[in-house]
Amino acid sequence: MSLPQEFTPPKIKHIAIAGNIGAGKTTLTEKLSKHFGWEVHYESTEDNPYLSDFYNDMQRWSFNLQIYFLNSRYQQVLRILNGDKTVVQDRTIFEDAYIFAPNLHDMGLMSTRDFQNYFQLFKTMSSQVRPPDLLIYLRASIPTLVDHIQERGRDYEGNMSLDYLRRLNERYENWISGYKEGRLLIINADQYDFMHSLEDLGEVVNLVRGQLHGLF
Repeated sequence: MSLPQEFTPPKIKHIAIAGNIGAGKTTLTEKLSKHFGWEVHYESTEDNPYLSDFYNDMQRWSFNLQIYFLNSRYQQVLRILNGDKTVVQDRTIFEDAYIFAPNLHDMGLMSTRDFQNYFQLFKTMSSQVRPPDLLIYLRASIPTLVDHIQERGRDYEGNMSLDYLRRLNERYENWISGYKEGRLLIINADQYDFMHSLEDLGEVVNLVRGQLHGLF
């Protein structure tokens, strides 16, 4: 059994999915892309030259990693805005700047000098683009994040601490509570198993469809 294909009006160009490590962003990106016929822009993890080094030595590689992600996502947004297709993006440029980079700084894993340099660059870049037409935030508890991380079995994520995930979750909640850049849909990843349950996926698709209809 499969869900029917749908047509999305072309003026909706950019849907972005945000959420902590292991929240299910990539899975939902793939599911929505297949259902609505959207193009996908994934987060650069498999070909990221810094990620493995970062998890082995966060202090040494934090700035390099964040600059890589910032550049990658900025280029993605430019391609989306300059293109003529509807695109769903796995993670946003905002998450690096408001969650991951400041968290690394607060943990003493990125120097104040590097963080300030990074954030000024982010502000310059973000001023040149517009936010997504719809932001989907996947809210997930620590047990759900851990289950998903263990299920996908990436070696470089094996050293990740629960405290690190908790800190990120707190920052996500703070960021989302003040998000005023555009339309926002919050989906509880503890409640919907859209990876394994077609029924749950159908409910999530209905939630997304409802938000899209409000955009035109």
